[in-house]
Amino acid sequence: MLTQKNRRLLGVLAALALGTAITTIGSAASAQDVQITGPLAGQPAVRHMRQYRVNRFFITPSVGYTLQDEFSRALFFGGSLGFHFTDWLGIGAWGGGAPIDIDTDLTSQIADNGQVSPQNRLSLPSAAGFPDQVGRIRWGASLHVLFIPLRGKLSLFQAGFVDTDLYILAGVGLFGVDERQDVSREQYRAACVDQPQPPGSSAPDCLATQSRTSRILPAPMLGVGLSMYFNEFIGLQIEWRAFPFSWRASGFDESGEDANGEPGSGFPDEQINGSDARTTFNQMLNIGLVIYLPTEVQITD
Repeated sequence: MLTQKNRRLLGVLAALALGTAITTIGSAASAQDVQITGPLAGQPAVRHMRQYRVNRFFITPSVGYTLQDEFSRALFFGGSLGFHFTDWLGIGAWGGGAPIDIDTDLTSQIADNGQVSPQNRLSLPSAAGFPDQVGRIRWGASLHVLFIPLRGKLSLFQAGFVDTDLYILAGVGLFGVDERQDVSREQYRAACVDQPQPPGSSAPDCLATQSRTSRILPAPMLGVGLSMYFNEFIGLQIEWRAFPFSWRASGFDESGEDANGEPGSGFPDEQINGSDARTTFNQMLNIGLVIYLPTEVQITD
């Protein structure tokens, strides 16, 4: 139990602590008063700021290519357009076609050195024909929201400065792909097993199973970009985008289905279908020339 002497001591300490707290709060309030009532009170953080995006439309013709592809890269030609409600928020749409494919070294190595055997004839009816079965992206389109969290100036080799901003985009996209057609177990056996097959290759009916079909795939769209402004209405954009989706990129018999229809446990199942699709984290880099309308920027007070 506390003695009377200890109670007095605790009372003195509590009074000192309370006095210190009141003094500290008073000092903070005084310091805040100085900041509020100083010569910059009520003034904006930045004067004469050039607002490149607020209440302006934009059009951006661009060229891009996919990154980190296993079998085939796509070269895109397209563009984007949109509108900014403020200097930090806007909406946009992007679209492009990929008429040019660039096969990766892995695809070339399989085409040159791949071995066809009875065990892998469904996955690889012909080594030379492997490029005909790999998945290829043909076009893409997206609707997205644009958020601009950072802006400033960028030094170009210490020779000059350009106005720059960093933006983030998020939305939904659609992509057209060509991928290997479905091959049922009956088709495979009739074309690649029941018929005589030449050594190291396949009969014409079996080779025909390497052909592709078209499909449209939805995908979330995420990205980040950098804008550099040459003048009031023209600038350069460098943009990275990611759009994961599930598809048959290789065209191989990569998986199967169990008795309950669940993929994975029945491999190989002697057929090409949806169970052979894999989710890939697709990426692309876009470079574009952005044009803003109207051509005059808004400048703050």
